[in-house]
Amino acid sequence: MKTIIHVNQHIIRSNLKNGENEPPLTVKTYKNNTKCHEVEFTNGRVVHSPDKPLSCGARVWIETQEPVKVIR
Repeated sequence: MKTIIHVNQHIIRSNLKNGENEPPLTVKTYKNNTKCHEVEFTNGRVVHSPDKPLSCGARVWIETQEPVKVIR
């Protein structure tokens, strides 16, 4: 199962501006989206695709086919 790990720069900026600690990472599969602060995986790749961004608008993300451990 392909998993995409998205770093949300808007949440990072908002956290800095407002002194908050909202999770800036989203782990996306075909089943669900999970927000978190930390993710562990063993094998993957970083993708930069400025001409074909994800539906959320991300142009850089991490993809892996391996199991992902979400740390909450």
